[in-house]
Amino acid sequence: MKKKLLGIFVVMLLLIPTGFTVAGAIENKRTLKLDQDIIADHGSSNPIAQAHGIGTVIVKEFIQGAKIDGTNGLRIGPDGNLYIASVFGHEIVVMDPKKGYILDRIGPDHGVECPDDLVFGPDGSIYWTDIILGEVGRLCPDGTFTKQYVAPFVNPIAFNDEGRLFVGQAFIADGLYELDPELINPPTKILGVGNAALSLNAFDFGPDGLLYAPRGYLNQIIRINVDSAAVEVVTNEATGACKFDSNGELYIAEDTLVYHCDVDSGMCTVVAELEANLDNLAFDSNDYIYLSNLNNGSIYKIKKDSKEKLLSPSGPISPGGIAILSNEDDSESLFIAEYWTVKEFDTITGKPKGTGFFTLSDGPMTAAPDGNNLLLTSWFSNTVQIWNPETKTALETHYYNIPMNGVRFQGDLVIAELGSGSVICQDHVTGARNTIATGFYFPTGIAHTDDDLWVADWITGVVYQVVADGVVLSSIQAVAGGLVKPEGMTVDNDGNLLVVETGIGQLTRIDPDTGEKTVLAEGLATGEPATPTLVPSWTFSGVTVDKDDYIYVSGDVENVIYKIKVVPPLSGYPILNWLFERFTNMFPVLRKLIGFS
Repeated sequence: MKKKLLGIFVVMLLLIPTGFTVAGAIENKRTLKLDQDIIADHGSSNPIAQAHGIGTVIVKEFIQGAKIDGTNGLRIGPDGNLYIASVFGHEIVVMDPKKGYILDRIGPDHGVECPDDLVFGPDGSIYWTDIILGEVGRLCPDGTFTKQYVAPFVNPIAFNDEGRLFVGQAFIADGLYELDPELINPPTKILGVGNAALSLNAFDFGPDGLLYAPRGYLNQIIRINVDSAAVEVVTNEATGACKFDSNGELYIAEDTLVYHCDVDSGMCTVVAELEANLDNLAFDSNDYIYLSNLNNGSIYKIKKDSKEKLLSPSGPISPGGIAILSNEDDSESLFIAEYWTVKEFDTITGKPKGTGFFTLSDGPMTAAPDGNNLLLTSWFSNTVQIWNPETKTALETHYYNIPMNGVRFQGDLVIAELGSGSVICQDHVTGARNTIATGFYFPTGIAHTDDDLWVADWITGVVYQVVADGVVLSSIQAVAGGLVKPEGMTVDNDGNLLVVETGIGQLTRIDPDTGEKTVLAEGLATGEPATPTLVPSWTFSGVTVDKDDYIYVSGDVENVIYKIKVVPPLSGYPILNWLFERFTNMFPVLRKLIGFS
């Protein structure tokens, strides 16, 4: 019988295409293409190793993100290449404008921290605006760089034909400044009364020598005489990033649309329609238009009145906290918090469902299930929100002192608050808040069952139990230590804690009763460096588990979502265990019968 069974498995193994594993199993007649699979064998070269008695761990790069962590300002450089600023990528990306190949990444080692816009000077120097730091940087052709503080949220930047350099403030104020191109003399203010409604964004000088700029809050394009500070409205028909082509014609990128604007009449005509959340545009010498997207990291190239070309693909950018919600048809969706948006993906195919919902003002960093809704937290805006993914609206908004994470526990909100180093419980009926745990240096991950709750500390690397059997402990109890920058944490379907150690790119399983740790996956792309002066954990590497015991981990460094399967061993038959994995990859019904899902 054993020989017969083994023969059947061997035959079926030969019928199974290579490149598929149980982590990418076929379900509901939908297949998953595996570009890269990593089998974690826990120190053995044998892929069927069963150290620790856990069986085989298979890690799959399930959702591939964009090549760039959001694309912002862009220009064609003196060398003919496309230069792209990326706030969240901490870099200026150099791209081949024909093929979309990334040729170079200019980052913090050259002073680039959070660039939102850029321009080239007459001598070939790159100038950029580090929006979060309020600084302007200059990288000279010889590789030396200098920086100068200008004002909070300094963003658009442009030279005029006389070689004079100008920058403006976006979102929070309306300053327009002329800078010394050497970044030595102090900035000269031209405009600015502190009115956010008058703030500027991506601007450009026209052939008339005037500066054309959007005032997004007022739905205007204006032109500014930088010598007299006179301002005139050009149009109210569109607003967005402004650039002129080689013929002196003005084009505007606004959300999904690209317009041509007649600067004399103000009439705007749509010339292209693309994905939502267009950020900026640039022209090359042949007047091809290049368009960036802050939400999905894509770069498009279009010729006026012709079909667009996707030069660099879209996808998740800096994926943070993740959560799974059930659908009415018993399927599940994976939601990813990405600061600009929350995006929904199919847990079987890994394909996006819809276009995500835009949440610019709140900047979600973590996500947790809350019934049919999502619980989102943001240290950037100090908000905790309950979001309805169907209506794409916030049902509740609460403010905390740097909230790092949050969950719904026993009906109440439980928030890890960095500002106070504590865990706070907010009553779901009265809204009253009660501190249930203190003494944390940097509370991050939260995991819970119906009656127990644990919190991880990013600085100390310790997981503490805060609630046991429904009772808040009088003092927090250490469960496990020695973790390296733990962030995402959850409880798997067997009651174990799963923790993402972002400092070493590792997923670790912890027995909450004994504190025993088991490494499930290594080499994960987690731990994106932070912008100076901001929260050092930066984005959040989350972890969650679906109903079929698949584990999902977000990798913010490579913009990837991992899908991980721990395949239990068939006691006494290691080779059958390995063959069975391959066999059931083709036949999910059999896998379900045996209990592998």
